[in-house]
Amino acid sequence: MNSHLLYPQIGKVIASTGSRQFPRMLHDLIHAHLSIDATQIRQLPTAPADLDGTSSLINETVFSSEQCLESGYNDPSRLHLIRRKGDSRYEIQVLRAGSTYGFSAHERSRLDDISPLLLPMLEKHIDALQPSPERAAPESLQQRFIDRLTQSGLKLSERECQVCLGLLAGHTAPEQAERLALKVNTVESYLRRAAIKLGISGRHSLMRWMYADS
Repeated sequence: MNSHLLYPQIGKVIASTGSRQFPRMLHDLIHAHLSIDATQIRQLPTAPADLDGTSSLINETVFSSEQCLESGYNDPSRLHLIRRKGDSRYEIQVLRAGSTYGFSAHERSRLDDISPLLLPMLEKHIDALQPSPERAAPESLQQRFIDRLTQSGLKLSERECQVCLGLLAGHTAPEQAERLALKVNTVESYLRRAAIKLGISGRHSLMRWMYADS
């Protein structure tokens, strides 16, 4: 896996939360990590009587190409990621056409590795599509970050917040240096200071901290 390709895509997924582009962005992120032909996202009620697939609150499928769409998927191999919260069950299903090319144990493990990022992002996307009366607008990346800082009782400097938000949006250190008119070493220094304060070790752990349950 090329992390230089993966991390910018994570930022694109977050930026597309609540929009029509989200399913495609999520599919492209998973596809960069694992060879798949389609991704299905669903929100289902948790009541057993409603889990026949006809009561889906959200149900969208994205294909890698038109050829995959036309193949018919007579016998696809599939993997499920499931997250339950409240009265809903959130599902991400990835598919590969033809059981001959099923998913290996190693591939299942690779998907499991990024599931702590994928499922919370799906939940946030669905929340943005169905806003509660208390929150009429989708939550912004910056507001989520500020709220997490408040919840955790931690304080970062303005520059430390800026570089963390840039990291969450998928920007590299050189890109942030250019955007903030700083040296790359200075950006990396701010990132190290923020990482120590937040108790994290890199992008993945920053994502997990950002989207951890309150």
